Amino acid sequence: MTDNTDVWGTTDVSSGKGASDENFPVGSLLISRALRPHVHAYYAYARVIDDIADCETLPPQDKVARLNAMEEVLHGQRTAINRPDAQSAARLRVSLMQTGVPFETATDLLIAFRDDSLGKDYANWSDLLHYCRYSANPVGRYLIGLHKESAEAFAASDALCTSLQILNHLQDCAQDLRRLKRCYIPSDMLRQHGLTNDALLEGRTSAALRRVFNTLLDGVDTLNRQAAILPRHIRSRRFRMECAAIVTLAERLTLRLRREDPLAGRVALRRTDAMHAAAAALKAWR
Repeated sequence: MTDNTDVWGTTDVSSGKGASDENFPVGSLLISRALRPHVHAYYAYARVIDDIADCETLPPQDKVARLNAMEEVLHGQRTAINRPDAQSAARLRVSLMQTGVPFETATDLLIAFRDDSLGKDYANWSDLLHYCRYSANPVGRYLIGLHKESAEAFAASDALCTSLQILNHLQDCAQDLRRLKRCYIPSDMLRQHGLTNDALLEGRTSAALRRVFNTLLDGVDTLNRQAAILPRHIRSRRFRMECAAIVTLAERLTLRLRREDPLAGRVALRRTDAMHAAAAALKAWR
């Protein structure tokens, strides 16, 4: 064990984002009061490592070094540095040990964020799904493990989490490329329509780019259909309601991204979407 603090440096990596910036509920009131602190600990850790990967002032290798240090703190191999980012890993370590949720639900996220830090390209749909396997699916598996639910829920949960991640990529595609020089739209889809990444910076979606987006959304529709059975696999009534609401929000956001232009402004959920989600949650109560 080491207490070397050099890797942390002095650069603030906070993005300023919080739970209110997410499309979907983070530790909502549908999560039982006893479990909410654990969900918040997981979210705080995930927010920190995402911020490290997205930091515009850190060189790629410094980002990877910080992510590696977070993993060492998580495993108890490094003394927790007296910084909020390192402390988030230390708190999650305690939480995971208390709840018995596998550590992989936290460390798998680091695989994706290392790729983000190094600027990985996504050549095709399979590459994108592989990224989502590590960037998004561990979140659902964490919640399933926290609620002591069956592994039978994993496949539907993975489909839902992957759907949510791709929808987020579409919402932020222009900003990600402009600010982070990062593109999650598979390059083979762009080439098929005679486009490059620069098409995402034009301020409006061309007819050719709309076809690319619709191809991605066709894949998301398939994922949403696979995710629709998730509530059936959940025994906890409150968690089942949460899952039903999020499945509905994913479906509603998919529709909005088909109808609205993500280059002209961020396509976001609206009050009517929340009302549909609430109705789905109430139906899942039964």
